[in-house]
Order: sequence, then structure tokens, then C-alpha cells
Amino acid sequence: MSSLDELQALLGAPAPRQADPADWDEVERHIGSALPGDFKGFLNTYGSGVLSGELVVFHPLGSSPLLTRMRTTHQRFTERRDRALRGGDAEYFPYSFHPAPGGLISWGYDYSGDEHFFLPCDPDPDQWQIVTMIHEEGYETFDGPFSSFVLTFLRQLLDVDSYHGLAPEELEFLEQEDLEELVSNGEIGPVQPSFKPF
Repeated sequence: MSSLDELQALLGAPAPRQADPADWDEVERHIGSALPGDFKGFLNTYGSGVLSGELVVFHPLGSSPLLTRMRTTHQRFTERRDRALRGGDAEYFPYSFHPAPGGLISWGYDYSGDEHFFLPCDPDPDQWQIVTMIHEEGYETFDGPFSSFVLTFLRQLLDVDSYHGLAPEELEFLEQEDLEELVSNGEIGPVQPSFKPF
């Protein structure tokens, strides 16, 4: 089973939608390359939306079109990188951003404040890595396809402790039944895999 199949099994069947390969033409012309097949396959199946209330992804024809967001994100991060390089903080921005040759290509973000990009490190887009710019100060590289990255991301949300989301000092003032209610309402604790379109 491919990681894309695993991801779809974890999230369940999406609402039916019409996908057209031509939806990607303008985006791929802009970046000068095809995008990874599993990325397009996922977005063609699910559309723009939020995974497990945390990870946001964009389809070219969504209410927030991918290309519009790409252009804005690339410009913003290029400006931040330029400032960091002038200020001697190059270690936080080791990669340039599209349209620079080999620059990172934006595809989404998460509610923790991290931006996610493709690193076009191979002529075959299906071999590209994922780079996460962490709160604009530092980065992590994931050596695998989009669908494997998303599976890992969702599994990490499932593996948090029961009281994840509460500061230690808040635990002191809550009764056990209040904590259990927060857990059962899904307000704290592990996050179940889900997809909410927008």
C-alpha cells in the first residue's frame, strides 16, 4: 500500500469532487515543473482544506488558490531571507525561494506557525523533499514524499498525551472530571485524523 493509499485510508472517503488535470497547468507553468504526483493526487481527491485541525493545504481552484498563496509566500520569505542574510542570520534560511533557481516551493502551512515547502532537489518531482520553515527561525528537512510527510504529521498528533494543549499551571486548577470532559470533547489530547474542506 502506498503512503497516499494509507493516508486516504486514515482520513476516510472524501466528498465526491470533479478533478481535472488541467487545474494544475497554471501553477506548474509558474514554477517551471510538474509538482509531485501524490500531492496533486491528494488535492484532486480532497481539495483545499485542513487536516486534523492543524495542517492547511491548497488546491489551485480552491477558495484560496494555491498559485496566489505561493506567490505571496515566496515573496514574503524571500524578503525575510534577504534581511536575515544582511543581518548575519543565514543559518535560519539555507534555501532560497521560488523563483530563484532551485528555490523552495510553497504548498501549505500549519497552525503552529510553520510553513511547508517542496525542495526541488531532483529532476523527478516525486523525489523532492519537504522543508518546513519553523516559525521563520530555522528549518527541518523531511526526506520523503508529501503523503509520507502528512502521515508522519498526523501520527504525531495522535501520539500526544491526554492533556496536550494545557499549560502545566492550568492542570493544577482543573478537577479530574473537567479534564476528562475536555478530552472527550476533543479540546485537548490526541487529535484524530480528519479532513475539513474549505
